[in-house]
Amino acid sequence: MRKRTNRGLTFPPEVLSREEVMALMDACAESPAGARNRALIVVLYRTGLRITEALALEPKDLDLEGGAVRVLRGKGGRSRTVGIDPGAAAVVGEWLAVREAWVAEDRSRAAAVFCQRDGRRLESSYIRVLVPRLSGKAGIEKRVHAHGLRHTHAAELRAEGVDIGIISKQLGHRCISTTARYLDHIMPMAVVEAIRGRLWT
Repeated sequence: MRKRTNRGLTFPPEVLSREEVMALMDACAESPAGARNRALIVVLYRTGLRITEALALEPKDLDLEGGAVRVLRGKGGRSRTVGIDPGAAAVVGEWLAVREAWVAEDRSRAAAVFCQRDGRRLESSYIRVLVPRLSGKAGIEKRVHAHGLRHTHAAELRAEGVDIGIISKQLGHRCISTTARYLDHIMPMAVVEAIRGRLWT
């Protein structure tokens, strides 16, 4: 969960603000590929899926009206169903409409939700280059990477008071203790604020 630099140093993950995520989305081009990239950012941010899980999605896995996303190829081969909010579902729906007209006529290759013009599935390496590039374009000074959108999702759920059991299921963790460690790692300021609020008597 820590980012390793070229010098071998490690840094704790940085959670993005909602405004920073919106800036990432705004930095996407006004094109079919840009609509796809916005939808992908939204899925990573509002469902907390891992990159590989998002890229493995097929249209049949999405129930946007019902607010559900089926993850059939999760970590360790486990499947689960996660939630997606109506606002995020609308952005994904916009991409699916664009995708229908954009993908090449040979649709036999266009199985993935997030595909290229010729129908081929996006590679995770593309996303790992895309997100830092968009953050630079948006003027975000934090270290921004695709997995950080998953961190942001988890941090927002915790801040909203969502039960840790629900967060654990959403993230696809095996047990709640894993989720507790995950949240403590990405939100160390919760500890700082708790101690900072003590009165000197």
